[in-house]
Amino acid sequence: MRIVSLLPAATEIVGALGLMDELVGVSHECDYPEAANTKPRVTRCEIHGAGLSSVEIDRWVRETLQERGTLYTLDEPLLRQLQPDVILTQRLCDVCAVSYGSVTAFAATLPGPPQVVNLEPSCLADIFEDIRRVAAVVGRAERGEAVVASLRQRVEWVRAQAARASSRPRCFLMEWIDPPFCGGHWNPELVEIAGGTDPLGRKGADSSRILWESVVEAQPEVLVIACCGYGVGRALQDLPILQRYSDWASLPAVRYGQVYVVDGSAYFSRPGPRVVDSLEMLAEILHPELFAGCFPDRGVVRVDPALAMAA
Repeated sequence: MRIVSLLPAATEIVGALGLMDELVGVSHECDYPEAANTKPRVTRCEIHGAGLSSVEIDRWVRETLQERGTLYTLDEPLLRQLQPDVILTQRLCDVCAVSYGSVTAFAATLPGPPQVVNLEPSCLADIFEDIRRVAAVVGRAERGEAVVASLRQRVEWVRAQAARASSRPRCFLMEWIDPPFCGGHWNPELVEIAGGTDPLGRKGADSSRILWESVVEAQPEVLVIACCGYGVGRALQDLPILQRYSDWASLPAVRYGQVYVVDGSAYFSRPGPRVVDSLEMLAEILHPELFAGCFPDRGVVRVDPALAMAA
């Protein structure tokens, strides 16, 4: 079996199934498990390394999708050389991978042709089903069931513990800063399971641009900054932008030092096995009285209250 993965979540699923040796090609964004970094990269995106600001990235994405319909380029000669039996991709979000239509059209020209597997999750259950789907296609159905069972056990433990909490804080999970975007798809569900409520999240739907005034109206008690495609360091660079928004300092999350920055690229924006890591991070943020010390350190940064208030 020769597998090509066009998105990071699919690469992580392949890793969880113990099939990294059969993975012959990955996207330019696949970076986990570590072995993914040794594989040929079959996609590229011109925006990477361009040094654009967040608002410039947002503008480039919108304009490029309108003009070209895709943000990415498929290395067709390399993909043809790799002779895949299976190509793992998605049509959930044109911002996240090569357009599904482009992949299926090219795959049809390859010997075989290879099976194109579409992963299109909108909730936690869909992510688990995607793991099963990939496992079945690559002949590891039993392993897939074991992976899902282990992940579900962790989810249900968090759910049961969080049910003991005396409060459910209003938690705004922010997927982009400039302009502001709310969380979508599985992320509001994760907040809910972890013992909070996301007053702005779009459960099961696309993340979307929102007015900053809506954030002020929601008065979040906790703010989790999980920028799509950004690690913690890059997201922290945009903190001054938030501080310049009107009424920033009036938000309860800011006043009481409950602003957190997480790795949105590795966790919250990646619908693979580590989505459960994202849930555990939220649980410890929202209810440290129940979860402190229960999970590995995954690099969550609590913004110093004085720094958060600084203009």
